[in-house]
Amino acid sequence: MKKVALLVAALLVVTLAGTGCKKKEPPPPPMPPQGMPGMPGMPPGAPGMPGSPHGEGAPAVEKKIVMSDEVKGTWKSVKVEVEYKEKKSKKAYTVPVNSEFKVPDSDLTLKVGPFLPNFAMGTDQITSASNAPENPAVRIEVFQGGKEVFHGWLFAKYPAVHPFESPKYGLALLEGVKK
Repeated sequence: MKKVALLVAALLVVTLAGTGCKKKEPPPPPMPPQGMPGMPGMPPGAPGMPGSPHGEGAPAVEKKIVMSDEVKGTWKSVKVEVEYKEKKSKKAYTVPVNSEFKVPDSDLTLKVGPFLPNFAMGTDQITSASNAPENPAVRIEVFQGGKEVFHGWLFAKYPAVHPFESPKYGLALLEGVKK
């Protein structure tokens, strides 16, 4: 009887030792939703995303940008804020959509593409879910000294989603400007 009691006690100790002091890891943070109206999402080619022109991941497959005539006819330009980090100052510039803009007092040139007042991304296209400025975004390319250093989207309400990063400059979309 002593051997059975000893065997049961040993099995109990082994069982409890295996489940005892395990450190619980917190669950990973949720990924931001993509492709839902009103939520930010990034197309391939954005920094840090697969297919980025910065060398990470697979080759880029650009999604088609689809804009209604109403959106095309409403928005003529965007207000972009440039942060001059060394000077500790910021300046807002109004830049026409689908144009090129040389940023004063810098070696930056911005190629401003389409503005989407309510950015939404599907499996094969990027569009605006409405003409209301619910999730404003602008497609932008940034050149520094003639070399492309950024190619992606800036979001007015989500400036930390894949932002333009530079030790000297910062960029932020402030808003779209109607015609």
